[in-house]
Amino acid sequence: MWEPIRIQFEKYPAQEKVVKLLFERGFQVNDAGKVVSGKIEIPHVQIGKEIHVDRRVVDAATKHIREDEMLYDIFKNVKSVPFLADVAPHLNLGVVVITPDDGADIGIISNVTRIIADAGLSIRQAVSDDPYFTENPKLTIITNEKIPGNLVERILKAKGVRGVSIY
Repeated sequence: MWEPIRIQFEKYPAQEKVVKLLFERGFQVNDAGKVVSGKIEIPHVQIGKEIHVDRRVVDAATKHIREDEMLYDIFKNVKSVPFLADVAPHLNLGVVVITPDDGADIGIISNVTRIIADAGLSIRQAVSDDPYFTENPKLTIITNEKIPGNLVERILKAKGVRGVSIY
C-alpha cells in the first residue's frame, strides 16, 4: 500500500516526510488542499514544525496529493482511530503487544486472537502496524481485562510470534 505513495514522492524526500506523517496520523487532505482531521483544519506551519520542514513543503505535498487522483482518493478518505494502548491501564483493560517473526506473515492475528478468545477474554481493540510502512511492526491487542501470565506462554507458542509483552 505504501509503495505506490512513496514512489510518487521519491524525488521529493521532504514532501515524502509530510505524506508519511499525514498517513501515520490519519490526516486527510480536503478539496481546498488543506490538511484536516474531520472538519478541523491543521495549519501547515504546525505540520512543518513537527517534522522539521518549511510550511511551503507541506503546501507542495498537499498540492501534489490534490492533483493526483490516486493520492487524493487515499488522502480524502484516510481516518484516524483512537488507540487505547496508553490509556488501557487507567481503564483496567489489558494490553498485549505481539512482536512477529515477520509482520507480513498470514494468520498471526487470527492465531493470537483465537488463544485470547479461548481464554475467555474479550478483545476491545486490535491494532496492527503495517509491515510495509513500519520497520518493526507490532500487533497491539486491548482486552476487557488484564492478560493472565499463563496466557503469555501460549501466545509465545503461536505460529509467527517472536515476542510478547503485557501491560
